[in-house]
Amino acid sequence: MKDEDYEAEIDSLPIDLLAHIFSLMISFKDIAQASGVCRKWKLGVKESLARREKLSFSGWKTDDESTTRLVSLAYGLKDLDISKSRWGCRITDEGLEHLCKAKCIRNLVSLSLWGLAGITDKGVIQLMSHATSLQHLNIGATFITDESLFAISIHCPCLKNLVLWGCRQVTEDGLVAVVNKCRKLELINVWGLRVPLDCFVCLRVINPFLRILPEGTGHYGIR
Repeated sequence: MKDEDYEAEIDSLPIDLLAHIFSLMISFKDIAQASGVCRKWKLGVKESLARREKLSFSGWKTDDESTTRLVSLAYGLKDLDISKSRWGCRITDEGLEHLCKAKCIRNLVSLSLWGLAGITDKGVIQLMSHATSLQHLNIGATFITDESLFAISIHCPCLKNLVLWGCRQVTEDGLVAVVNKCRKLELINVWGLRVPLDCFVCLRVINPFLRILPEGTGHYGIR
């Protein structure tokens, strides 16, 4: 079969089938490249993104523009991972503010911002005010402060799991606010936080069923 015949057969596929094929792609880089092949493939990619419930940028070098462009097309998205990769990530507060405009943000159940060194309280607070359905949030290894936790405590009442691994600027005040207002919280990871051990006792008093990681943290000061 000649190459031109093969290309013609691909071009003859209906957009629905192309969208299904593109929905099987895991890498956002492959999705972006497919979108640039031709107008029909671009429409197929757009439709496939609208069907997606999960999208991960982890492991790829991304920036504000590429991330927000793809997320804005994923209307049914429930799980978004834009954590930092070894190749670097240029997501900033501006990118988080643009993400707020995406239709899917209010319906997100899971979000990972792990290791994004370019974000601060400014962008996180904006995003949390829109991501009101979150149940799982990983914001570990960032430079957020209590201000972000105050926003989480106000806007994320459904939160069940919260990762604050290595967030060394978070204090007891922020932790107490989250545990006190997010009444559905089941697990919180506080590895590396610079807070007094008595703080964990306080958290357990507020929520006796709260699981605090690392294991045993919540028992210090009790024995």
